[in-house]
Amino acid sequence: MSDEPRLIDVRVPDDPQGLVLVLHGGGSRRERMMVSPRQLSVLRMVPIARRLAREGRGRLAVVRMLNSARGWAGAPTPVDDVRWALAHLADRFGRRLPTGLVGHSLGGRAALLASSEDGVRSVVALAPYLLPGDGPRVLGGRSFLTVHGDQDRIARIEPAAALARELERRGADSAFVLVAGGRHAMLRHHRRFDGLASAFTATVLLGEEPAGLLARLRGGERWIRA
Repeated sequence: MSDEPRLIDVRVPDDPQGLVLVLHGGGSRRERMMVSPRQLSVLRMVPIARRLAREGRGRLAVVRMLNSARGWAGAPTPVDDVRWALAHLADRFGRRLPTGLVGHSLGGRAALLASSEDGVRSVVALAPYLLPGDGPRVLGGRSFLTVHGDQDRIARIEPAAALARELERRGADSAFVLVAGGRHAMLRHHRRFDGLASAFTATVLLGEEPAGLLARLRGGERWIRA
């Protein structure tokens, strides 16, 4: 294990049209602790990343992030890690690709806070663990989706819903889906969480035609209980 951020390729085509960076969560610790590829918060994002790769149909580069440390204790923060990753990947591809950020829990918080970075076009926050005052600075040209389970006992729904309302009030392309029976780990109804994250990202980055629940969201419904 290392205390440096790391990137794991899920699928990287030769000439990608867009990039998706997948961000894991993980509870904070009293001491700075390294991230293991085998910890549950990291493994939880593997099927989501694979779903994103399938949805991209060979047109999206999908990369998973392993943060420099667990949780959000001290510097560098997970947002710093995202900034490092975006700069590193821009060097790798020779340009800033249209980028989607998909994060769970504290990874959802990192995705929202890092969404003002150049090139970011879509943000999916899955059960984001938010603090008062959290939110993106730049909204223009970006689309936001928050997906939260109504049985989540770890990340409170209220801050996430309040931020979604604030983004909408400020004129952002923002939608909120409340998953009936969904818990923080996203194990129940995981197809709903995974499917919305991947379909939303592909729709925004690639212009894919939305269907089903996503069609309702892209058609103008901003608040849906699923």
